[in-house]
Amino acid sequence: MDLFEKRMQDDLVREAPLAARMRPRNFEEFVGQEHIVGKEHALRKLIEAGQLPSIILWGPPGSGKTTLANIIANMTSSYFSPVSAVSAGVADLRRIIDEARERRRMQQRKTILFIDEIHRFNKAQQDAILPVVEDGTITLIGATTENPSFEVISPLLSRSRVFVLNPLTETEIETIIQRAVDDKDRGLGGYNVTLSEDAQKYLVTMAGSDARTALNILEMAVLATPADKNGKRKISLEIIEDVLQHRSLLYDRAGEQHYDLISALHKSIRGSDPDAALYYLARMLEAGEDPLYVARRVVRAASEDIGMADPQALVVAMAAQQAVHFVGMPEGNLALAEAVIYLATAPKSNSLYTAYSAVQDEVKKGGNEPVPLHLRNPVTGLMKGIGYGKDYKYPHSYPGHFLKVTYLPASMKVRTFYRPGELGFEKTIAERIRRWWPERMEKRSQNK
Repeated sequence: MDLFEKRMQDDLVREAPLAARMRPRNFEEFVGQEHIVGKEHALRKLIEAGQLPSIILWGPPGSGKTTLANIIANMTSSYFSPVSAVSAGVADLRRIIDEARERRRMQQRKTILFIDEIHRFNKAQQDAILPVVEDGTITLIGATTENPSFEVISPLLSRSRVFVLNPLTETEIETIIQRAVDDKDRGLGGYNVTLSEDAQKYLVTMAGSDARTALNILEMAVLATPADKNGKRKISLEIIEDVLQHRSLLYDRAGEQHYDLISALHKSIRGSDPDAALYYLARMLEAGEDPLYVARRVVRAASEDIGMADPQALVVAMAAQQAVHFVGMPEGNLALAEAVIYLATAPKSNSLYTAYSAVQDEVKKGGNEPVPLHLRNPVTGLMKGIGYGKDYKYPHSYPGHFLKVTYLPASMKVRTFYRPGELGFEKTIAERIRRWWPERMEKRSQNK
């Protein structure tokens, strides 16, 4: 590198965003993820020994995946070849692979292929790197925000170690912010910045565990704030709020956030926690999720987790779906919120779900038991002649509109599928069944 090239590189570094300038260069500067890069952990030891296997780094944005990949390349003296799965194609991968083979042959030097957002690579692109990962021509470091179990092909996944990066804690984000404020070479130390306590707290909260976001907001706030007569740039809460304007919510309608949040919503309803259910509902709706998708899960929860304990739950859930369909969004959000609160605070029962599952299993066994003759409809003379409908007794003609008759096929007459709970309306149902079919309730008690 000549003097001109070095000057250009230095200028690029100085002009780079704060998040890029403050990127840690070694483990001493790296913040967080102690569970995988702490001194006593296997990945750290492998890196320091220069024996790194191919790995997949799975974690949320701003948790340090790219930074960790750079540190690994520096510490293992490997050639670092980064690509983004958004823009790279098979031709790019083949070029990198050819260069890696030549480098290995001529220099005996390893090549690390870093693929950012590897979940965006299709099967053909992932297949292209599989042989060279297998024979050691390249060491793969893939970074993804999506569950690699779903996004990375099984052969490549089996040849890589998956390491899960945790969201950064508030304390870790605070450490990163303070380092940027104090650092005079790469950070904002030359601006003489002071950050009020409430401004820092708000910044940490709104960064949402994303170090890159925190540093980007901080840099914009500092550059937008003129120095006072003492040469200080005082960053207040109002300045951070003004810079931030509106926070983009972390959400991917086709990715894991989509499934995690809908799961959390359903489980909060099942767990009778209206506050948590409302929170996850708002997370999805405010991030732009299809409200009818949410409504479908709410309807499912009404039947699966409340069922006959409060049959009105299904009515409320369907009413919310109709309201969303009729008035649209954002007006429909309150209808969904009403349904979610109703369901979360309703008595719970999964007896409907377990009853249908038991019947489903029975049907799938393929028994195909014949319907008892007395229940069959004698629509022709022949059918009547062979016994269809014979001895059928009309319940409404008897006291209490009930007559104890076997309705299940003969081979199944002792089976019990529906076992009502003792909460809400289902307690009334249990009393009725106990009065009509005492032996079934007795069997239910014995099987508890």
